[in-house]
Amino acid sequence: MASLIQIVRYLDTYLRICEIEDWPNALNGLQIENSGRVTKIGAAVDASTHVLTEATKRDVDLLVVHHGLFWPGLQPATGALYRQLKLALKNDIALYSAHLPLDIHPKVGNNAELATAIGLKSTAPFFKEKGELIGLKTRASLPREELIRKLRKVLAGPVKTFDFGPKKTHTIGIITGGAGSEVYRVAGEKIDTFITGEAPHWAAVAAEELGINLLLGGHYATETFGVKALGAHLSKRFDVSFAFIHCPTGI
Repeated sequence: MASLIQIVRYLDTYLRICEIEDWPNALNGLQIENSGRVTKIGAAVDASTHVLTEATKRDVDLLVVHHGLFWPGLQPATGALYRQLKLALKNDIALYSAHLPLDIHPKVGNNAELATAIGLKSTAPFFKEKGELIGLKTRASLPREELIRKLRKVLAGPVKTFDFGPKKTHTIGIITGGAGSEVYRVAGEKIDTFITGEAPHWAAVAAEELGINLLLGGHYATETFGVKALGAHLSKRFDVSFAFIHCPTGI
């Protein structure tokens, strides 16, 4: 039986938790410990009452998430937070969160996994944030409509497209999640086709002004890849069963 401390030590090193700066409320690493044993690993994009309830039903005792419990910042343990903590503690569920460290990981990261899923090769890191290159780019001559079809297939859902760039791509950039507000900086790095999850209203106007393709696959959908890959990796390494807990937000 794998122990929680073994897995946490491995994750901290594998994801470079202590090296990568992040937004403070991400609180990367172990957020809640349990009694110390791990018999089943669960993975989800977000920590929530719904996800913790599903984890309980599936006998998960280590839940790995991309967005942890403390995104709203310092708050009293009342209401939703109390409910979430009670679920975890009562059912002996440890919670581990990895935000930016999971986005940028070269093997199990959201960007790397999405790029692989749509068949992009020879990717290179780009777009510096918090001292790290948080996106991936590649030179690829690909019909725009073919790229959109591939995205829709791997995301198993709609892709909102703003087709203001070339019909055949030259340089594709990927930053999963909510990076649409960075469209100006991305275009400044000679990206003509930008894949991300979501964007503010004005980003669509900016895409037209900049003459780039902006492809929005959904914040949630583009960030399922990392936790799935990380959960599968841990399952194999520590010989522990694994389940993905699907709880889409619609965004």
